[in-house]
Amino acid sequence: MTEQNHSMTTEFILIGFTDQPELKHLLFVVFFAIYVITMMGNLGLVVLIYMEHRLHTPMYIFLGNLALMDSCCSCAITPKMLENFFSEDRTISLYECMAQFYFFCFAETTDCFLLAAMAYDRYVAICSPLQYHTRMSKKLCIQITSGSYIAGNLHPMIHVGFLFRLTFCGSHQINHFYCDILPLYRLSCVDPFMNELMILIFSGSIQSFTITAVLISYLYILFTIFKMKSKEGRGKALSTCASHFLSVSAFYGSLLFMYARPSTVKEGSNDIPVAVFYALVIPLLNPLIYSLRNKEVINTMKKIMKKKQSQNLLKQMSPTVEN
Repeated sequence: MTEQNHSMTTEFILIGFTDQPELKHLLFVVFFAIYVITMMGNLGLVVLIYMEHRLHTPMYIFLGNLALMDSCCSCAITPKMLENFFSEDRTISLYECMAQFYFFCFAETTDCFLLAAMAYDRYVAICSPLQYHTRMSKKLCIQITSGSYIAGNLHPMIHVGFLFRLTFCGSHQINHFYCDILPLYRLSCVDPFMNELMILIFSGSIQSFTITAVLISYLYILFTIFKMKSKEGRGKALSTCASHFLSVSAFYGSLLFMYARPSTVKEGSNDIPVAVFYALVIPLLNPLIYSLRNKEVINTMKKIMKKKQSQNLLKQMSPTVEN
């Protein structure tokens, strides 16, 4: 490697969405609202599950961790994106870039395994309800959750490690709103074939494994639902499973489109719209899909609100009683 290669670019410019001032204000308001709602919805769900002991079951433990990872994903991307709407230079260093990608990839990879675990949990609950407590014990739940976090940590470490073999001695403009590794590969003056191969191997394997687990679980669930005699029970189960499966399909579909295609590094025209969908929209929708359609979560929220209302009423009445 020559001296010229060592004097590589260490700072990049995130081009983002647009340079038109009138659109910047509108986009800032839209994405700031999405960020606030996403954080309130996901962190509120985490707090709700933590506070209510009745929700300390495998399904809600997986759901709480999924909400936590969705919050992590939003925190990794959105603050820098919002800052760049009104920043003059919009620069990001190579190490900041690596850190942003690491936390984003950590959250997305962990999500993949948690979604597979949630599908398996629903399969056991619907197809083998009498064996649920033995097959989905708290110990197994903790092991699956820990394994998801370990895999989520190792996966981005591999890709960040392989970034160090690249040099960036040409253009330093990243045509994206956050620092993803695919735009970095396009800016590299070293052939990124090995990096692309690692994405296809590891991302492809993770997504293939988790998607297979989800599909098999939902197929068994559907067979069981269609065997139900009660039309009302069948309709409720189908409605819940359909919304969950729609969310999972949208998440995996966008990830496969971005990271598991042979031409994924060369083609970059669809990066931004697809990334907006899986990095910003899906974390916003997940709390709505998984909690607002869940009666137990809604009942718990109502219970907490009634409890707070009664406490406030007692506080208001206490001075009157003392007088």
